Amino acid sequence: MKIEKAIQVYLPEVIRWRRELHQIPELGLEEFDTTAYLKRELTQLGFTDIRQPLETGLVVVVDGEHPGRTIAFRTDIDGLPVTEETGVDFASRHLGKMHACGHDGHMATLLGFAKFLAEHPEAVRGRVVLLFQPAEEGPGGAQLLIEAGVLSELGVQQIIGLHVFPEFDSGVIACRSGAMMARNGEVTITIRGLSAHGAQPQQGHDAILAMSAVVQALHTVVARNLSPLEPAVLTFGKIYGGEAMNIIPGQVTIEGTMRAFSDPVYETLVQRIEEIAAGVAAGYGCTAEVCFNHMYRVVDNDPQLAAVLAEIAGDSYQETPPYMLAEDFSMYQQVVPGLFFFVGIRNEEKGWTHPLHSSRLQFDEADLLGGIQCYREFLQRLNEN
Repeated sequence: MKIEKAIQVYLPEVIRWRRELHQIPELGLEEFDTTAYLKRELTQLGFTDIRQPLETGLVVVVDGEHPGRTIAFRTDIDGLPVTEETGVDFASRHLGKMHACGHDGHMATLLGFAKFLAEHPEAVRGRVVLLFQPAEEGPGGAQLLIEAGVLSELGVQQIIGLHVFPEFDSGVIACRSGAMMARNGEVTITIRGLSAHGAQPQQGHDAILAMSAVVQALHTVVARNLSPLEPAVLTFGKIYGGEAMNIIPGQVTIEGTMRAFSDPVYETLVQRIEEIAAGVAAGYGCTAEVCFNHMYRVVDNDPQLAAVLAEIAGDSYQETPPYMLAEDFSMYQQVVPGLFFFVGIRNEEKGWTHPLHSSRLQFDEADLLGGIQCYREFLQRLNEN
């Protein structure tokens, strides 16, 4: 994306913000150092209406002198429990924690936009709300801010957010109208049988054997209970149970993730998991306990906002395919129309091709300027009518 000179001048500070924040990653709802850093920088930029509805994270309110819409711009601020392996001289100082999902870049982007607002108050019509949201990676800070009344009390009418994305080349702005990221949930299944000596299996009910059959059967749900035109994912990544190699186990547990692009498909997954687990386990003389943790909803982009972004980005715009990744930005979209888009950071020449959540994730801060420019253009265009 071609960056205007008025935005390019922010690059030195964007670099500083991103690299200083990169060194102090904190997990969800523990972002105390990050919150203090952000508050200090925002205060130095001249903002006075800085609110803290939760223990971590901030909300900045900027009121213009002329009437207009109330538009929110959101960044996430938490890091991940990842040990960094980038080798950069501004690597994480918090052992075992890293900004491996680019949230340091997201914060630097919103700080850059905040600087633009501070220097150009005439650009603000109506109200601009800057959300520095905690706990995107979990347990879901978006819902916490909603429940704290931030959107309703401030009268937010539209919300916009972004994510750096290494599957698109540097300079690309990518988005799509409608469903772009999946609804997700976690599922835990515990099979309870009857323990016995391994040499006398007839005296027990083998939970491992039952669980094996349950897992096999559950993988028919996507293939046989859903339309081939409706994508969904059911993946089990953890299993544990048993006591010793010569004991029939009385209990085994598996944990997994489930994702879909529509609520009816997601609800079908829930129903069939419960039915199959109980039925198959019973066939082996066991019982099944199924627990769900329903997390984020579908990132469902407003068509009008998506069309505006395509105009803003011009030749740099690409329509992204939908991804089974999940984002709690989706929770805001349950309340007000919203748009979430990707900023490309892939650079083959520099070897910056590692995926999100990688311990080697790296990118050029100049790519963040595209996000600032998009935010500025959104502010103008959404207030034209």
